[in-house]
Amino acid sequence: MHTNTFPARPFVFIIFVVCCASLVFCQSSPTETAPSTAPSSPQFSTRNASDQQSLASATSFEQVMDRAAEREHFFIAQMKQFHPVVETYLQNLKRDREIDAPVPVSDLYFLGKLDMTEGTADQAFKTPSSGGLRKRIVGKLDDVYAMKFYPLGFAQMAILDQDFQPKNYTFRFIRREFLGEVRCIVVDVAPKKKAGKGLFLGRIWIEDKDYNIVRFNGTYSPSSRSSYYLHFDSWRLNLRPGVWLPSLIYSEESDLKYRLGQSFHYKAQTRLWGYNLKDQQRNSEFTDITVESPQGLQDQSQKGQDASPLEAQRDWEHQAEMNVIDRLQQVGLIAPEGEIDKVLQTVVNNVMVTNNLDIQPEVKCRVMMTTPLESYTIGHTIVMSRGMIDVLPDEAALAMILTHELAHIVLGHHFDTRSAFNDRMFFPDERTFQRLDFARDRGEEEAADKKAVELLNNSPYKDKLTNAGLFLKAVQWRAPALKNLIRAHLGDGLLNGAATKMSPLMTSTPQFDPKKTDQVAALPLGGRVKVDPWNDQLALNKTKPIAIGSPADKMPFEVTPFFPFLTRMTTGATDQPASAPSGAAPSGH
Repeated sequence: MHTNTFPARPFVFIIFVVCCASLVFCQSSPTETAPSTAPSSPQFSTRNASDQQSLASATSFEQVMDRAAEREHFFIAQMKQFHPVVETYLQNLKRDREIDAPVPVSDLYFLGKLDMTEGTADQAFKTPSSGGLRKRIVGKLDDVYAMKFYPLGFAQMAILDQDFQPKNYTFRFIRREFLGEVRCIVVDVAPKKKAGKGLFLGRIWIEDKDYNIVRFNGTYSPSSRSSYYLHFDSWRLNLRPGVWLPSLIYSEESDLKYRLGQSFHYKAQTRLWGYNLKDQQRNSEFTDITVESPQGLQDQSQKGQDASPLEAQRDWEHQAEMNVIDRLQQVGLIAPEGEIDKVLQTVVNNVMVTNNLDIQPEVKCRVMMTTPLESYTIGHTIVMSRGMIDVLPDEAALAMILTHELAHIVLGHHFDTRSAFNDRMFFPDERTFQRLDFARDRGEEEAADKKAVELLNNSPYKDKLTNAGLFLKAVQWRAPALKNLIRAHLGDGLLNGAATKMSPLMTSTPQFDPKKTDQVAALPLGGRVKVDPWNDQLALNKTKPIAIGSPADKMPFEVTPFFPFLTRMTTGATDQPASAPSGAAPSGH
């Protein structure tokens, strides 16, 4: 077992580079290239029949590029209507000689909302606090949230060029190829000399029906001596008929030189979701409302009398619980009820049935949309982050985390009911992490661990907890390097100071050895859960396992590239996940 440390100087510099990428871009192309005329009042719709016919009639490569530029301007105008949630998770890497591969040595995490109403620059929720760059960016999450959540440079990677003009570029046709089921025209793109700074340099994929750019891979150019543009691979998904929106961005640098030949290596994932949050809220309020004749109406409540004191107390707690969950879903931090909730619910039910537990109100499960590994309870609702579900090695490890939270409910640990007054939910989205906190104290955590072990010993998972214990050992192994991944933001993390959640399970497991290919203690990020960025629905990513050939293939807790299987949404299609982001396989790789 070993841990890696990361010297302070490169850590600060990486933050500097990220922010410089933002600054340079914001000061370049918007002012140094001639603006084009974009639609003054963008409409969220596909083109009409005559427009489609015009697009289909493109018979030359030059016409294809003109159509792509036209669609890109339309895309920029559309994006001003949306304010998606943007999450970036970055890992700094250093080669590990034992496994002969780069491994994380530190990490950064940013969360925010993209606002393009006044250009491509991100709009901060409020003025950044003073105290220096390092203090502002790597301080408490609520401080980062109040600032921007993420460096502007990563948000900028969702935009090819805010004023994509063919006259500023040279194009070279490469081939036609399929991305998933979508046939694309592949084109290499380079800015012309003196066309301006901050222009895209790389390769683009143009779908061959409406000529939307659906992927671009490269960087911005040119860099200067004091700042650098980072490389990235940006994907757009077809979220509504004819509409392609930024969804997944992978960024990586393996040999960026700075300061007398020094270099650094990082990988980062950026995800966007919550495009339709406002409409979702309106639909949830009015979809099921019907107007009926008052004649013959009857109260359907099963109770024919006032609630007893105990019933009233439970109803009050449930009201607080639902107020909080509704608010978190409105913000885009908790996914709507769906497929994965049912999977988690099944595991919880397995534990409850074998332990003869009858809990009222019933226990439910929900998924938090974010990457950091955390779980918590809101009343009788167990919440687990998407990132936690991604990295757990098997169902028994999932049961371990869920049972710990179930134990809090069984033990009757306190839930603050002040949220039963709904006015307490009237706060700006950017204050969510400051207003809500579901973390437990050390005593409650230890009691929940003890009770959870008891419940697991009576469950179907009793003899299957080896990987669960190894997972906890892997968390301890990576914790010094992945502080932002391990750190909880609303609830409880896997580590509480020097203590590890459910640590009794580690005593009966084999020795943790990251070099053993048959010991998969944790999975990479992003392999198990896929997100529909339009409606925030989650689904399991059913990819085939891939055999592990070396210790480097295991990549526990690591960031990997995105390769979604693109699909085309047709008119009348239902709200289904737009594609299946592929990366690390969900089980056994």
